[in-house]
Amino acid sequence: MLEQLLSESASPRLLGAMRYAALGAGKRLRPFLVIESARLFNVPAANALRVGAALECVHCYSLVHDDLPAMDDDDLRRGKPTAHKKFDEATAILAGDSLLTLAFEILAGADTHPDAAVRSALVFELAKASGVNGMAGGQMLDIEAEAGAAQTLDSIIRIQTHKTGALFRFACEAGAIMAGADRAPLRRYADDIGLAFQITDDLLDMESSPQALGKATQKDLQRGKATIASLMGRTAAAEKAENLVASAIAALTPYGGKADTLREAARFIVSRKK
Repeated sequence: MLEQLLSESASPRLLGAMRYAALGAGKRLRPFLVIESARLFNVPAANALRVGAALECVHCYSLVHDDLPAMDDDDLRRGKPTAHKKFDEATAILAGDSLLTLAFEILAGADTHPDAAVRSALVFELAKASGVNGMAGGQMLDIEAEAGAAQTLDSIIRIQTHKTGALFRFACEAGAIMAGADRAPLRRYADDIGLAFQITDDLLDMESSPQALGKATQKDLQRGKATIASLMGRTAAAEKAENLVASAIAALTPYGGKADTLREAARFIVSRKK
């Protein structure tokens, strides 16, 4: 779907940078969650794929901008040079901008859902998840934390609930939004797996290598920035992640066997190696 959506542009260079950032390697976990949440409610796969593609555009834009010298200043992403290293900073910024705006172009299109009110709800919820009260706000809190202010477990969880958790929440609720169904069980599932995902990222950053992860490691330690794993310790953090997975799986009880793939996804989040 992304291949098709990223096929036309007035600027071949800009399109090339967008494709470089969005296609190829990557877990595609967020669009996977959109598709599986939609499957619970028998939402047509074509609709779910478009919503998943829109969400992946937002996620990939955030990675391009995160890697810039003014942000995390990374040279490696998914085992390849970051977008600003492959192209240049100006092109990377514009590629990120274009991926973000493309997401809302996709959601607003009639092919995403026949009901304009549902399309509007999807646009609204993804905008909230991406902006000042979601991912971008969490990124700002994360940058402020690097300034040396003392961090508590609660303050770090608040950062991650916005920076990482907001897009997970949209991914998991998207199927219910498209179906006009109750979102509450999927919201609980999303909040649990979002935090478990971040704890696992923290642990991998502490213990893995750039070769295994395809990106720089131990950057939080080098910057003196506290994480959930560094505050709790490796064993307690890993136990907390497992408990969050158990809670996430319990939240799926209303869906019976139809949610088995989502249950496996929760287990994958804490067992992954990258």
